[in-house]
Amino acid sequence: MAEQARTGQGARRLIVHLGVQKTGSTSIQRHLRRNADTLAHHILVRTPEEGSPMRPLGRAAIAFSLAPSDDRAQALRLAFRDVLDSLPANAVPVLISHENLAGAMPGNGGETRLYPALPQIAALLMAEAREFTTDFVIYTRSRKSWRPSVWAQAVRTDGYTRSLLEFEVETADLPGWGDLVRRMTAETGDRVTRFRLEDETDPLRPGRQLLRHAGLDDALIDALQPLDGPTNNRLNDGATEFLRRLNGLSLNPHAHGRIVDLVARAEHLFAADASPEGTS
Repeated sequence: MAEQARTGQGARRLIVHLGVQKTGSTSIQRHLRRNADTLAHHILVRTPEEGSPMRPLGRAAIAFSLAPSDDRAQALRLAFRDVLDSLPANAVPVLISHENLAGAMPGNGGETRLYPALPQIAALLMAEAREFTTDFVIYTRSRKSWRPSVWAQAVRTDGYTRSLLEFEVETADLPGWGDLVRRMTAETGDRVTRFRLEDETDPLRPGRQLLRHAGLDDALIDALQPLDGPTNNRLNDGATEFLRRLNGLSLNPHAHGRIVDLVARAEHLFAADASPEGTS
């Protein structure tokens, strides 16, 4: 029984999609939510919706990754327990998707490494979910497009102040994705599956590889309602540069957040060819 509690070998399946950030997680989560009713008999979905226990779980994972400690490990386990306790008591497999479970991405809070705490986070989650058979999924993306996207996201959401060139210098020594998978395997055993974002075949039905992994067949996946369009696109260069410079100012955090929201809603004003509304 002690071994079962340590490794998480319960009867019910739990798939934890850990992200990582900027690998299509938001689109996947939107697609899962849009089709939650259709999927309900096959898999129970939990994503970071406002007001749900998934939001505190993501914050606890980021906090632990930036400064690991016993107290923060306990806070992470308790936050995960809140999510697990909210699940209905049946045998339907569970899919939890939250990119912040990977921990802080490069550019967030001074982090310059490749998710150093992710293996520990996965092990903590697995130990807490002892009544489930748990496995983990990560998506990866070509570094050529991933690194600039992470930089732009760090500027937008994490107050990052340096240029893309400086960011690339800071993260020049990042190992490959295989290193992350090996570290996770060393911590959790053979419970990690890696998918490549480039292998997703339909951008309006994202997460096909994840849903196949969860046991759904192609016919059911093809019948799911597609998204209306892309999600969480990177801001244009002018808007990103404006926010980068804004991050260097000593502003009230609330005021800073309001300005970021305004820029995101009106990013066309920061395009080089921006013209007054109503003119050609």
